[in-house]
Amino acid sequence: NMPGRKEKKKRITIRDIAIAVGIAPSSVSKALNDLPTISENMKTLVRAKARELNYKHNSNAANLRRGTSRTIGVIVPKINVAFFADIIAGIEQACFENDHRLIICQSDESFERELQAVETLIQQNVDCVLISLSQETKTTDHLKEITNHHIQLVQFDRVDHTFGSHILVNDNQEASFKAVQHLISQGYKRIAFFGGPDHLPLYKERKQGYLDAIRKAGRTIPYNFIVDNVLKKEPARAAATELLRLKATPDAFFTVSDYAALGVLKAAEDCGKKVPEEIGIIGFSNEAFTEMTSPTLSSVSQQSKKMGRETANVYFNHVLNHRTDGKSSHSLKLVIESSIIERESSVRKSKGRKKR
Repeated sequence: NMPGRKEKKKRITIRDIAIAVGIAPSSVSKALNDLPTISENMKTLVRAKARELNYKHNSNAANLRRGTSRTIGVIVPKINVAFFADIIAGIEQACFENDHRLIICQSDESFERELQAVETLIQQNVDCVLISLSQETKTTDHLKEITNHHIQLVQFDRVDHTFGSHILVNDNQEASFKAVQHLISQGYKRIAFFGGPDHLPLYKERKQGYLDAIRKAGRTIPYNFIVDNVLKKEPARAAATELLRLKATPDAFFTVSDYAALGVLKAAEDCGKKVPEEIGIIGFSNEAFTEMTSPTLSSVSQQSKKMGRETANVYFNHVLNHRTDGKSSHSLKLVIESSIIERESSVRKSKGRKKR
Protein backbone atom coordinates (compact mmCIF):
# COMPACT_ATOMS: atom_id res chain seq x y z
CA ASN A 1 0.00 0.00 0.00
CA MET A 2 1.42 3.40 -0.98
CA PRO A 3 2.11 5.69 1.98
CA GLY A 4 -0.18 8.70 2.28
CA ARG A 5 -2.87 7.06 0.17
CA LYS A 6 -6.18 6.73 1.96
CA GLU A 7 -7.48 3.21 1.74
CA LYS A 8 -10.87 3.15 0.02
CA LYS A 9 -13.50 2.14 2.51
CA LYS A 10 -15.15 -1.15 1.69
CA ARG A 11 -18.89 -1.03 1.25
CA ILE A 12 -20.74 -2.56 4.21
CA THR A 13 -22.62 -5.73 3.21
CA ILE A 14 -25.32 -7.90 4.74
CA ARG A 15 -22.52 -10.31 5.69
CA ASP A 16 -20.90 -7.64 7.91
CA ILE A 17 -24.18 -7.06 9.76
CA ALA A 18 -24.67 -10.82 10.16
CA ILE A 19 -21.21 -11.17 11.78
CA ALA A 20 -21.85 -8.18 14.07
CA VAL A 21 -25.26 -9.45 15.24
CA GLY A 22 -24.30 -13.15 15.23
CA ILE A 23 -27.03 -14.49 12.90
CA ALA A 24 -27.06 -15.91 9.36
CA PRO A 25 -26.83 -13.45 6.41
CA SER A 26 -30.14 -14.80 5.07
CA SER A 27 -31.82 -13.83 8.36
CA VAL A 28 -30.39 -10.29 8.09
CA SER A 29 -31.79 -10.04 4.58
CA LYS A 30 -35.22 -11.20 5.77
CA ALA A 31 -35.14 -8.75 8.69
CA LEU A 32 -34.23 -5.81 6.41
CA ASN A 33 -36.97 -6.80 3.95
CA ASP A 34 -39.44 -6.98 6.84
CA LEU A 35 -40.43 -10.61 6.29
CA PRO A 36 -42.85 -12.14 8.84
CA THR A 37 -40.57 -15.13 9.60
CA ILE A 38 -38.26 -12.89 11.67
CA SER A 39 -39.27 -11.59 15.11
CA GLU A 40 -39.89 -7.86 15.63
CA ASN A 41 -37.11 -7.73 18.26
CA MET A 42 -34.59 -9.19 15.83
CA LYS A 43 -35.73 -6.77 13.11
CA THR A 44 -35.20 -3.80 15.44
CA LEU A 45 -31.75 -5.12 16.40
CA VAL A 46 -30.71 -5.69 12.78
CA ARG A 47 -31.95 -2.25 11.66
CA ALA A 48 -30.09 -0.53 14.49
CA LYS A 49 -26.85 -2.35 13.61
CA ALA A 50 -27.36 -1.51 9.89
CA ARG A 51 -27.70 2.19 10.77
CA GLU A 52 -24.68 2.06 13.08
CA LEU A 53 -22.50 0.48 10.36
CA ASN A 54 -23.94 2.91 7.77
CA TYR A 55 -25.24 0.08 5.59
CA LYS A 56 -26.73 1.10 2.22
CA HIS A 57 -29.25 -1.27 0.70
CA ASN A 58 -27.88 -2.57 -2.63
CA SER A 59 -31.01 -2.14 -4.68
CA ASN A 60 -29.38 -3.59 -7.81
CA ALA A 61 -28.84 -6.96 -6.16
CA ALA A 62 -32.38 -6.93 -4.76
CA ASN A 63 -33.76 -5.94 -8.15
CA LEU A 64 -31.96 -8.80 -9.88
CA ARG A 65 -33.67 -11.19 -7.47
CA ARG A 66 -37.04 -9.51 -8.11
CA GLY A 67 -36.48 -9.48 -11.88
CA THR A 68 -37.34 -5.79 -12.11
CA SER A 69 -35.25 -2.69 -11.39
CA ARG A 70 -38.10 -0.19 -10.95
CA THR A 71 -35.85 2.09 -13.00
CA ILE A 72 -36.59 3.85 -16.26
CA GLY A 73 -34.03 5.36 -18.63
CA VAL A 74 -34.65 8.36 -20.85
CA ILE A 75 -32.43 9.49 -23.75
CA VAL A 76 -32.94 13.01 -25.12
CA PRO A 77 -30.97 14.93 -27.77
CA LYS A 78 -30.42 17.96 -25.48
CA ILE A 79 -30.98 18.42 -21.76
CA ASN A 80 -30.60 22.23 -21.75
CA VAL A 81 -33.38 22.91 -24.25
CA ALA A 82 -36.63 23.93 -22.53
CA PHE A 83 -38.70 21.50 -24.60
CA PHE A 84 -36.71 18.46 -23.46
CA ALA A 85 -36.20 19.82 -19.94
CA ASP A 86 -39.99 20.05 -19.60
CA ILE A 87 -40.42 16.57 -21.01
CA ILE A 88 -37.93 15.22 -18.45
CA ALA A 89 -39.82 17.05 -15.68
CA GLY A 90 -43.05 15.38 -16.84
CA ILE A 91 -41.41 11.94 -16.97
CA GLU A 92 -39.84 12.47 -13.55
CA GLN A 93 -43.23 13.38 -12.07
CA ALA A 94 -44.80 10.17 -13.40
CA CYS A 95 -41.81 8.11 -12.11
CA PHE A 96 -42.16 9.68 -8.67
CA GLU A 97 -45.87 8.90 -8.57
CA ASN A 98 -45.17 5.30 -9.57
CA ASP A 99 -42.23 4.80 -7.21
CA HIS A 100 -39.65 4.34 -10.00
CA ARG A 101 -36.20 5.86 -10.39
CA LEU A 102 -35.12 7.72 -13.52
CA ILE A 103 -31.75 7.70 -15.28
CA ILE A 104 -31.29 10.59 -17.73
CA CYS A 105 -28.93 10.42 -20.72
CA GLN A 106 -28.17 13.02 -23.39
CA SER A 107 -27.11 12.13 -26.95
CA ASP A 108 -26.16 15.75 -27.75
CA GLU A 109 -27.53 15.12 -31.27
CA SER A 110 -24.82 12.47 -31.85
CA PHE A 111 -25.66 8.94 -33.07
CA GLU A 112 -22.45 7.67 -31.45
CA ARG A 113 -23.48 9.01 -28.05
CA GLU A 114 -27.00 7.67 -28.47
CA LEU A 115 -25.51 4.18 -28.94
CA GLN A 116 -23.43 4.60 -25.77
CA ALA A 117 -26.49 5.75 -23.82
CA VAL A 118 -28.47 2.69 -24.96
CA GLU A 119 -25.55 0.47 -23.93
CA THR A 120 -25.41 2.13 -20.49
CA LEU A 121 -29.14 1.74 -19.85
CA ILE A 122 -29.09 -1.93 -20.88
CA GLN A 123 -26.19 -2.49 -18.45
CA GLN A 124 -28.15 -0.66 -15.72
CA ASN A 125 -30.87 -3.25 -16.24
CA VAL A 126 -33.64 -0.64 -16.66
CA ASP A 127 -37.21 -1.87 -17.15
CA CYS A 128 -38.00 0.60 -19.91
CA VAL A 129 -36.20 3.05 -22.22
CA LEU A 130 -37.90 6.27 -23.37
CA ILE A 131 -36.07 7.80 -26.34
CA SER A 132 -36.19 10.80 -28.65
CA LEU A 133 -33.79 10.21 -31.54
CA SER A 134 -30.75 12.35 -32.35
CA GLN A 135 -30.53 14.31 -35.61
CA GLU A 136 -27.89 11.86 -36.86
CA THR A 137 -29.93 8.70 -36.21
CA LYS A 138 -30.86 6.91 -39.43
CA THR A 139 -30.89 3.24 -38.37
CA THR A 140 -32.65 1.34 -35.61
CA ASP A 141 -30.37 -1.61 -34.84
CA HIS A 142 -29.69 -0.16 -31.40
CA LEU A 143 -33.43 -0.01 -30.68
CA LYS A 144 -33.63 -3.71 -31.57
CA GLU A 145 -30.86 -4.24 -29.03
CA ILE A 146 -33.13 -2.76 -26.32
CA THR A 147 -36.11 -5.00 -27.10
CA ASN A 148 -33.82 -8.04 -27.51
CA HIS A 149 -32.94 -7.59 -23.82
CA HIS A 150 -36.68 -7.71 -22.99
CA ILE A 151 -36.61 -4.03 -22.09
CA GLN A 152 -39.73 -2.05 -22.99
CA LEU A 153 -39.31 0.82 -25.45
CA VAL A 154 -41.30 4.02 -25.94
CA GLN A 155 -40.26 6.53 -28.62
CA PHE A 156 -41.38 10.14 -28.34
CA ASP A 157 -41.18 13.36 -30.38
CA ARG A 158 -38.42 12.27 -32.79
CA VAL A 159 -39.35 8.73 -33.67
CA ASP A 160 -38.83 6.05 -36.29
CA HIS A 161 -42.31 4.89 -37.33
CA THR A 162 -40.92 1.81 -39.09
CA PHE A 163 -39.73 0.36 -35.78
CA GLY A 164 -42.54 -1.37 -33.91
CA SER A 165 -42.68 0.29 -30.50
CA HIS A 166 -45.03 2.48 -28.51
CA ILE A 167 -44.88 6.01 -29.93
CA LEU A 168 -45.87 9.43 -28.64
CA VAL A 169 -45.77 12.42 -30.98
CA ASN A 170 -47.32 15.82 -31.63
CA ASP A 171 -49.74 16.54 -34.46
CA ASN A 172 -46.78 18.04 -36.35
CA GLN A 173 -48.42 18.35 -39.77
CA GLU A 174 -51.62 19.86 -38.38
CA ALA A 175 -49.68 22.24 -36.09
CA SER A 176 -47.58 23.56 -39.01
CA PHE A 177 -50.69 23.94 -41.13
CA LYS A 178 -52.30 26.05 -38.37
CA ALA A 179 -49.13 28.13 -37.89
CA VAL A 180 -48.96 29.02 -41.59
CA GLN A 181 -52.71 29.70 -41.71
CA HIS A 182 -52.20 32.11 -38.83
CA LEU A 183 -49.56 33.99 -40.86
CA ILE A 184 -51.89 34.07 -43.89
CA SER A 185 -54.74 35.40 -41.70
CA GLN A 186 -52.45 38.31 -40.75
CA GLY A 187 -52.06 39.24 -44.42
CA TYR A 188 -48.60 37.75 -45.07
CA LYS A 189 -48.26 36.47 -48.62
CA ARG A 190 -44.70 35.31 -49.32
CA ILE A 191 -43.96 32.88 -46.50
CA ALA A 192 -40.54 31.21 -46.29
CA PHE A 193 -39.99 27.87 -44.52
CA PHE A 194 -36.95 26.88 -42.41
CA GLY A 195 -37.03 23.14 -41.75
CA GLY A 196 -35.00 20.39 -40.11
CA PRO A 197 -33.18 17.27 -41.36
CA ASP A 198 -35.66 15.63 -43.73
CA HIS A 199 -34.90 12.03 -42.72
CA LEU A 200 -36.65 12.57 -39.36
CA PRO A 201 -40.42 12.12 -39.76
CA LEU A 202 -41.44 15.06 -37.58
CA TYR A 203 -39.56 17.52 -39.81
CA LYS A 204 -41.04 15.91 -42.93
CA GLU A 205 -44.50 16.31 -41.38
CA ARG A 206 -43.90 19.94 -40.43
CA LYS A 207 -42.81 20.70 -44.00
CA GLN A 208 -45.90 18.93 -45.35
CA GLY A 209 -48.16 21.04 -43.12
CA TYR A 210 -46.51 24.19 -44.48
CA LEU A 211 -46.93 23.04 -48.10
CA ASP A 212 -50.60 22.07 -47.49
CA ALA A 213 -51.40 25.53 -46.09
CA ILE A 214 -49.62 27.32 -48.97
CA ARG A 215 -51.45 25.15 -51.52
CA LYS A 216 -54.83 25.63 -49.82
CA ALA A 217 -54.33 29.40 -49.97
CA GLY A 218 -53.61 29.11 -53.70
CA ARG A 219 -50.10 30.56 -53.35
CA THR A 220 -46.92 29.64 -55.19
CA ILE A 221 -43.62 29.96 -53.36
CA PRO A 222 -40.16 30.24 -54.99
CA TYR A 223 -38.18 27.03 -54.35
CA ASN A 224 -35.38 28.97 -52.58
CA PHE A 225 -37.88 30.07 -49.88
CA ILE A 226 -37.77 26.49 -48.57
CA VAL A 227 -34.57 25.78 -46.64
CA ASP A 228 -33.91 22.44 -44.90
CA ASN A 229 -31.68 21.74 -41.94
CA VAL A 230 -31.73 25.14 -40.23
CA LEU A 231 -32.58 24.41 -36.61
CA LYS A 232 -30.02 26.65 -34.92
CA LYS A 233 -29.83 30.41 -34.55
CA GLU A 234 -26.73 31.25 -36.61
CA PRO A 235 -27.49 29.13 -39.73
CA ALA A 236 -31.04 30.55 -39.69
CA ARG A 237 -29.71 34.08 -39.35
CA ALA A 238 -27.40 33.57 -42.34
CA ALA A 239 -30.11 31.93 -44.48
CA ALA A 240 -32.69 34.64 -43.62
CA THR A 241 -30.19 37.44 -44.35
CA GLU A 242 -29.61 35.92 -47.80
CA LEU A 243 -33.37 35.82 -48.53
CA LEU A 244 -33.92 39.35 -47.19
CA ARG A 245 -31.31 40.69 -49.62
CA LEU A 246 -33.21 39.40 -52.67
CA LYS A 247 -35.26 41.65 -54.91
CA ALA A 248 -38.46 39.80 -54.03
CA THR A 249 -38.05 39.01 -50.36
CA PRO A 250 -40.26 36.84 -48.14
CA ASP A 251 -42.64 38.83 -45.91
CA ALA A 252 -42.88 36.05 -43.28
CA PHE A 253 -40.96 33.05 -41.97
CA PHE A 254 -42.25 29.84 -40.44
CA THR A 255 -39.43 27.94 -38.70
CA VAL A 256 -39.62 24.45 -37.17
CA SER A 257 -37.55 25.57 -34.17
CA ASP A 258 -37.64 28.65 -31.93
CA TYR A 259 -33.84 28.92 -32.17
CA ALA A 260 -34.21 29.37 -35.93
CA ALA A 261 -36.97 31.94 -35.31
CA LEU A 262 -34.52 33.83 -33.10
CA GLY A 263 -31.99 33.77 -35.96
CA VAL A 264 -34.61 35.22 -38.34
CA LEU A 265 -35.42 37.97 -35.82
CA LYS A 266 -31.71 38.91 -35.69
CA ALA A 267 -31.49 38.87 -39.50
CA ALA A 268 -34.51 41.20 -39.75
CA GLU A 269 -32.77 43.57 -37.31
CA ASP A 270 -29.53 43.35 -39.33
CA CYS A 271 -31.43 44.22 -42.52
CA GLY A 272 -33.41 47.04 -40.88
CA LYS A 273 -36.76 45.29 -41.41
CA LYS A 274 -39.57 45.89 -38.91
CA VAL A 275 -41.18 42.88 -37.21
CA PRO A 276 -44.16 42.29 -37.53
CA GLU A 277 -44.94 45.22 -39.89
CA GLU A 278 -42.63 44.10 -42.72
CA ILE A 279 -41.67 40.59 -41.61
CA GLY A 280 -43.80 38.07 -39.68
CA ILE A 281 -42.15 35.24 -37.71
CA ILE A 282 -43.50 32.12 -36.02
CA GLY A 283 -41.36 29.35 -34.50
CA PHE A 284 -41.93 25.96 -32.92
CA SER A 285 -41.68 24.54 -29.33
CA ASN A 286 -42.53 27.60 -27.25
CA GLU A 287 -39.08 27.84 -25.65
CA ALA A 288 -38.90 30.10 -22.58
CA PHE A 289 -36.95 32.84 -24.41
CA THR A 290 -39.80 33.44 -26.90
CA GLU A 291 -41.51 35.63 -24.28
CA MET A 292 -38.36 37.63 -23.57
CA THR A 293 -37.37 38.80 -27.04
CA SER A 294 -38.42 42.15 -28.42
CA PRO A 295 -40.80 41.77 -30.14
CA THR A 296 -41.95 38.57 -28.40
CA LEU A 297 -41.94 35.51 -30.69
CA SER A 298 -45.05 33.61 -31.77
CA SER A 299 -44.63 29.85 -31.52
CA VAL A 300 -46.27 26.44 -31.49
CA SER A 301 -46.69 24.98 -28.00
CA GLN A 302 -46.10 21.22 -28.00
CA GLN A 303 -47.47 20.76 -24.46
CA SER A 304 -44.04 19.40 -23.52
CA LYS A 305 -44.63 18.64 -19.83
CA LYS A 306 -47.83 16.78 -20.67
CA MET A 307 -45.92 14.92 -23.37
CA GLY A 308 -43.35 13.78 -20.79
CA ARG A 309 -46.01 12.54 -18.37
CA GLU A 310 -47.92 10.74 -21.11
CA THR A 311 -44.75 9.12 -22.45
CA ALA A 312 -43.90 7.65 -19.05
CA ASN A 313 -47.53 6.70 -18.48
CA VAL A 314 -47.55 4.63 -21.66
CA TYR A 315 -45.20 2.38 -19.69
CA PHE A 316 -46.92 2.65 -16.30
CA ASN A 317 -50.52 2.40 -17.49
CA HIS A 318 -50.34 0.40 -20.68
CA VAL A 319 -47.33 -1.89 -20.38
CA LEU A 320 -47.09 -2.60 -16.65
CA ASN A 321 -50.81 -3.20 -16.21
CA HIS A 322 -51.28 -5.25 -19.35
CA ARG A 323 -48.17 -7.34 -19.33
CA THR A 324 -49.15 -10.97 -19.28
CA ASP A 325 -46.48 -12.74 -21.32
CA GLY A 326 -43.81 -10.03 -21.15
CA LYS A 327 -45.19 -8.40 -24.29
CA SER A 328 -48.02 -5.88 -24.39
CA SER A 329 -50.76 -6.73 -26.84
CA HIS A 330 -50.06 -4.02 -29.43
CA SER A 331 -48.05 -0.87 -30.04
CA LEU A 332 -49.76 2.32 -28.99
CA LYS A 333 -49.51 5.52 -30.99
CA LEU A 334 -50.57 8.59 -29.04
CA VAL A 335 -50.81 12.10 -30.48
CA ILE A 336 -50.58 15.22 -28.28
CA GLU A 337 -52.32 18.22 -29.82
CA SER A 338 -50.24 21.39 -30.23
CA SER A 339 -51.57 24.92 -29.94
CA ILE A 340 -50.59 28.19 -31.62
CA ILE A 341 -49.28 30.88 -29.27
CA GLU A 342 -49.74 34.23 -31.02
CA ARG A 343 -47.30 36.91 -29.86
CA GLU A 344 -46.00 40.20 -31.26
CA SER A 345 -43.78 38.81 -34.04
CA SER A 346 -46.69 37.65 -36.19
CA VAL A 347 -49.74 39.67 -35.19
CA ARG A 348 -50.12 42.83 -37.27
CA LYS A 349 -53.87 43.14 -37.40
CA SER A 350 -55.32 45.06 -34.49
CA LYS A 351 -57.39 42.19 -33.10
CA GLY A 352 -54.82 41.83 -30.31
CA ARG A 353 -52.94 38.72 -29.30
CA LYS A 354 -54.84 35.58 -28.69
CA LYS A 355 -54.15 31.95 -27.94
CA ARG A 356 -55.92 29.20 -29.74
